[in-house]
Amino acid sequence: METEVRSELRRIRSRMFQLTGALATSADGTVLAEDSPGVETEAAAAQTADVLAAVLRLADVTGRGTPRELVVRGGSGYLATYAAGRSTVLTLLAEDGVNLGRLHLEGRRCAARIGELVDGGTAAPPAPDPAPLSPTTAPTTAAVAAPGAVGATAAPASVPHRTHPPRTDGASAPTTHR
Repeated sequence: METEVRSELRRIRSRMFQLTGALATSADGTVLAEDSPGVETEAAAAQTADVLAAVLRLADVTGRGTPRELVVRGGSGYLATYAAGRSTVLTLLAEDGVNLGRLHLEGRRCAARIGELVDGGTAAPPAPDPAPLSPTTAPTTAAVAAPGAVGATAAPASVPHRTHPPRTDGASAPTTHR
């Protein structure tokens, strides 16, 4: 499995020259495969687990559901993390000039393939949102590693059409908006 996951990481890096690194980790911070020259992958994997725990808490208190991806823009580029199956995380490092739309497209596809490889050939169904947390309990790294805690990759839901109320000023208004 490690060889196949590493091949996926190399494949995405070959398709996007702005990627400077790619890392697949378990949600508890264990490195599964990496293609990240110059990056301390063990430290990056451990920090990924810590960030996931914080993101789970933030998503819970804001009612956003199970996190599927996270993007951070730093002074010298981007870090994008995607859920890959039941308990795997794909982290991509990219230069500042990367096309974010393409980064998301390629990152989501790669995460789905890695999730299938790690989860045994079948993509996991979308996981239900985690139970609400009380203010006195915060998830630990172990809680992030629980199946479904990271969120399964799935096609993004389509944006529903909005119907605007009729305008009262006599001007015509669009009836739907995407």
